[in-house]
Amino acid sequence: MSRIVAVSDFCSAVPPEPTRGKRPSWPSISPPGIVGSVRVTGGYLERLPLAAVVAGLADSAEIWSFAGRDGESDSDRRLWDGTPDPDRPGLTRRVFRADVHPAPYGSADLLAHLDACGVPDILCVWGLGVDAAILDACSGAIRIYNSIDAPALRIADAEAARFDLFLTGADWQSDEIRARVPGARTLVLPIGPEFASGETFFPTGTHKDRDVVYVACTQPYKRHQVLFDALEANPGMTALLVVGYGHLTEELRADAARRGLDVEIVGPVPHDEVNRQINRARVGVVCGIEDGAPAILTEYMLAGLPVLANAGLVCGRQYITPDTGLTAAEGTDFAAALRRLVDSAEQFEPRPVALARWGWPVSIARLGAEIQAIRRARHGKDAA
Repeated sequence: MSRIVAVSDFCSAVPPEPTRGKRPSWPSISPPGIVGSVRVTGGYLERLPLAAVVAGLADSAEIWSFAGRDGESDSDRRLWDGTPDPDRPGLTRRVFRADVHPAPYGSADLLAHLDACGVPDILCVWGLGVDAAILDACSGAIRIYNSIDAPALRIADAEAARFDLFLTGADWQSDEIRARVPGARTLVLPIGPEFASGETFFPTGTHKDRDVVYVACTQPYKRHQVLFDALEANPGMTALLVVGYGHLTEELRADAARRGLDVEIVGPVPHDEVNRQINRARVGVVCGIEDGAPAILTEYMLAGLPVLANAGLVCGRQYITPDTGLTAAEGTDFAAALRRLVDSAEQFEPRPVALARWGWPVSIARLGAEIQAIRRARHGKDAA
């Protein structure tokens, strides 16, 4: 039975001492018939591996992350050993204790798990990555990397050279990776806006009580001031911020009040609630520049909202087409484009375009073709 694993770069803390020895664990294999009940839902971490199961690239899917807790309760052990996601059949989550060094993360626990349970068939490593020992232990897997951010690579070249495929958010990222890793195989297929799930994000028919929505963490690189400036230039326009992590939430609240803007701030909220909140607005915006291709680009579209994106966005502008929205330079152009898009929002039907071009069946077919090409190339080398 084959497995696909997506490794998140989330780590709660780096522990003071590495953990040695094996923990009880077992491979998570989907029971017979489970594929028919698998739905491709959730966030960017969940959708690719679940799509791989539905498409037949793997029999089961797992998401791995890291932790550095000093104590261990019964609930912690349940996480260490593998917990089936109750909302997503076919998906199991595991948490491994990270070693003492910073990212890319190493983990004696993870290596012990691989030794006891075997290597996944497809290993997807996101963001800050894992260390060379883990990559070498998984040398038999198809190893895939995506930075999830504006830097094309957030790992050293030595680790990067071990990957079979790089998923990028723009052609310039592919060029940069090939310059750093000669012979690298790349595919512009960012895991956020691609693998779009029409079951997670969809029109609800709710009343539109906000003109514009921005779903983003409250960090400086999301450039909320671009939206605030546009609102100031459009008196009477209303906005909704759906926020996740970040330290600027209260600062944004105070700034909106100081400028006299009608801005409502909600969050953090679960995915289902994000969809409900998006549906309150007519238009979605993306204001960042130094950002990876944000998942929210196609999530807005699936909810039926046209999108206004910063023309300086370095990854993801390919998702803004005449059918899905507009791009504009920040400042007076952005303010004018926002007014135009709010006034004409009902003329756009972005959902069918997003499903046809970037829905998960289309994305997983492209990824599957690359995986098959890598396997054929490997077999050719073995035969030689």
